[in-house]
Amino acid sequence: MSDEKTDDTSVEKAGVDEAGAKKGGKVRLIAIAVVAVGMLAGAGGVYWYMQKGSPDHAEEKQAEAAPEEGGEGGHSADADPSASYIEVAPMMVNLRGGGAQAKFVKLRFVVVAADGKTDAVKARLPVILDALQPFLRELRPDDLNGSAAVFRIKEEMIRRSTEALGKGMVRDILIQDLIQQ
Repeated sequence: MSDEKTDDTSVEKAGVDEAGAKKGGKVRLIAIAVVAVGMLAGAGGVYWYMQKGSPDHAEEKQAEAAPEEGGEGGHSADADPSASYIEVAPMMVNLRGGGAQAKFVKLRFVVVAADGKTDAVKARLPVILDALQPFLRELRPDDLNGSAAVFRIKEEMIRRSTEALGKGMVRDILIQDLIQQ
């Protein structure tokens, strides 16, 4: 009798194992399907995002950019193809800080001169650098943290350059590199 019970329980266990295996296979198949659908949705999203930059959408981008250009006081260097770009030699200055180890910032930027003012701005480039040195030396490492740091630094550089040379000489400053060490 005991042999019959053992055989019955092993048959029951085998039936349960087969049902569990079938159920586990379905769960695995559903999980694979969900992952595949997610990957396809992600690929579609990337494709849509990349197509926003295609020539088909250029008219939409120009329509969106037109209102922005007029309100900022002419800081858009891309609006005028006759803009003159004056590349400035890289600057490396100490950052202000109380730590034992000295910290530095290396800055490479381009000055965008106003129409017809290129020679005057080039001739007075040392005046711009002299106006920017005190500002850059007063920066702390914390001032360079965050996504808005470059924007704030750029705006202050434009303001100081305009003060040094006068209104209508510098249209914009384009920051190429800003490296903190």
